[in-house]
Amino acid sequence: MNHNDIPNLLTPNLLEQMMAMRVLVVDDSRTLRKLLIRELNLAGITNIHEATNGLEAIDLVRAESFDLMLLDMEMPELDGLDVLKLIKSDPTLSYLPVIIISGGDQFAKTVECIQVGAEDYLPKPFNPILLRARVYSSLEKKRLRDIDRGRIDELQREKELLSIEQLKTEKLMLNILPKPIAERLKRGEKNIAGNYPESTVMFSDLVGFTKMSSEKTAGELVALLNALFTKFDQRAEYLGLEKIKTIGDAYMAVGGLPIPRSDHAQIVADMALGMFVDLKEFNDSHGMTLNMRIGINSGPVVAGVIGFTKFSYDLWGNTVNTASRMESTSLEGRIQIAPSTQALLQSTFDLEERSLMEFKGLGQIKTYFLNGRR
Repeated sequence: MNHNDIPNLLTPNLLEQMMAMRVLVVDDSRTLRKLLIRELNLAGITNIHEATNGLEAIDLVRAESFDLMLLDMEMPELDGLDVLKLIKSDPTLSYLPVIIISGGDQFAKTVECIQVGAEDYLPKPFNPILLRARVYSSLEKKRLRDIDRGRIDELQREKELLSIEQLKTEKLMLNILPKPIAERLKRGEKNIAGNYPESTVMFSDLVGFTKMSSEKTAGELVALLNALFTKFDQRAEYLGLEKIKTIGDAYMAVGGLPIPRSDHAQIVADMALGMFVDLKEFNDSHGMTLNMRIGINSGPVVAGVIGFTKFSYDLWGNTVNTASRMESTSLEGRIQIAPSTQALLQSTFDLEERSLMEFKGLGQIKTYFLNGRR
């Protein structure tokens, strides 16, 4: 095999890629550096840089990027082994393949260099064909490692993007579903439903919304509703209620589920009273005169997730129906509550008794207005 045989073993494309790689020759002997550079040039490698000692080599590799270092073992101040240790101990430099060039009397140090992380070694005086073979082999390994590292980096980026998308999905799910329900869905549960013997359901409806909607554009209408309902959402989150849904200008929330709590009626009452505060602030800031009716009822409900492509967490039962009737038969600006809720609030809230009222499907019921806390 002659001097030119090694390049012929490589494909033109691969040879071209390796010819563009940057090689750093480190030796305190100018004669040996020039000899190495000449042999590299004969092999077609022309992107070559020089360092006259170990300290200069370290400065160069910290300032620039190289694909291979040819490192002489015998140098003053910082020998090849010391340079190699510094490179391999630095995470930003440890990628750099190093071929050690050593004399026959430095076998022990050469072995230590291999153990520290040298890619290969060349004995002095070096054989040109062996030099080319080991340089090409080291450059090819570096090229393949760079490809692998690029793939790993790409996989890491994809993983990070996937993680971001998962966080977005989870955040969106939490905006639609209560957190405990969302967690159960993430675990793969299906047909999520439960009976809650003690809960308090609230419905509200805006008065004057229909007239307002005829005077606003679609964009203005949505923006106004969003501004008001955002206030309601924030209050519900602060008090620990679950917002169930909005239907047009109606707002539905519940206390006591999916995590049961004994003060479900109290927090819903505080929510209803606070919603009138929110509405007044909204009217004042937007120059509007909207009003509201609210109805509340306490009792058992069934709650669960329905839907296949669009999930919805909803409630069912007579308690829900009665709460809706409490709202629809309430008066403008008032909060009407059913007897079951009155029994839970009478000791801590100011309640105003109403006369018996006939409710379709429910018969006569004595209801109450909730005026505030005592």
